[in-house]
Amino acid sequence: MPKTLRVGMIGYRFMGKAHSNAWRQAPHFFPLKADVVMHTICGRDASGVEAARKQFGWQYASTDWREVINSPEIDIVDINTPNDSHAEIAIAAAKAGKQVLCEKPLALTVKQCEAMVAAAKKAKIVNMVCHNYRRIPAIAQAKKMIEEGAIGKVFHYYARYSQDWIVDPEFPLVWRLQKGVSGSGTHGDINAHIIDLGRYLVGEFAEVSGLMHTFIKERPIMLAPGDKGQGLAAKSGKKMGKVTVDDAAMFIGRFKNGALANLEATRFALGRKNHIEIEINGSKGSLFFDFEDMNRLKFFDNTNAPDRMGFRDVLVTQGGGVHPYVGHWWPPGHIIGYEHTFVHTIADFVNACVNGKSVQPTFEDGLMNQRVLEAVEKSARNRQWVKV
Repeated sequence: MPKTLRVGMIGYRFMGKAHSNAWRQAPHFFPLKADVVMHTICGRDASGVEAARKQFGWQYASTDWREVINSPEIDIVDINTPNDSHAEIAIAAAKAGKQVLCEKPLALTVKQCEAMVAAAKKAKIVNMVCHNYRRIPAIAQAKKMIEEGAIGKVFHYYARYSQDWIVDPEFPLVWRLQKGVSGSGTHGDINAHIIDLGRYLVGEFAEVSGLMHTFIKERPIMLAPGDKGQGLAAKSGKKMGKVTVDDAAMFIGRFKNGALANLEATRFALGRKNHIEIEINGSKGSLFFDFEDMNRLKFFDNTNAPDRMGFRDVLVTQGGGVHPYVGHWWPPGHIIGYEHTFVHTIADFVNACVNGKSVQPTFEDGLMNQRVLEAVEKSARNRQWVKV
């Protein structure tokens, strides 16, 4: 009989919903090396977490994360809480001998990330940070093509991640707009993703020069200010509070291999709900990806004959080992979506737990990402180039 892994998940709102779906779906579509039991879901609000338990299919609900990580019934701890609690929960879970999956950004600071890495190494646990976009089949295909030399030596990495959900000045002061809870704003929330993809596809950053800006300095305080979990549907009162994070962040930089970087992240791009655009230019060709068309990768091959030059579409839906991950889903041409990236993440993590060996992106990757984030913040503050 295969090994059984029982999961305790801390957090139950947006990411909790995405992760719950993944825990439920992964065993049905992927050849996991263990049976998965959705044992306990945890959150601070008793009625809210109980409703989530029923909706998402967990066996038990708890309001005490310490109870979950110390339970002998739990093998895996999945952390989906606001950023300020990642380090405390992950370090405690590691000490308790649990395998840990943690949402991004890994923590608030480099120092916290270093402590998490040290705890994971000391306990010899399997660890992973959930940068789910690495497991978009088109992104994984781009990685494969770059490593095979399809675009030659990389010259440029361009990435833009844009949303518009806080353009309204009446939108309330949710936890993502408070530095003490989130660490940073747009920078740590969505710039972190395209930084991670740059590291995944191109290599480590060497130096950066950044700019960060807050367009709306004050916002209405939430009607339930003690509830850090309030998200995009939060409601506000009349009292105002200070926004302490960035609304937009951008930077240029250089990778250690010499490639140049240009990244922008904003929550003030009207019409953009969750837009990610990436272009990588090399000596033999280029790759282009648009998350709003996530099953397609565009490839320019400079070795083609002059009379047939141009970007061509690679529809990344071919199974049978041709394209990453998609063979576990539907026949060719039948596209997948956002939620599938989490299923791919969970499937890889479960098998890593059975193998006893962490898979990318690990806590070490989360630490490296945080070093880039902090270097950009330092650069924006001091208005100078900063080495990573």
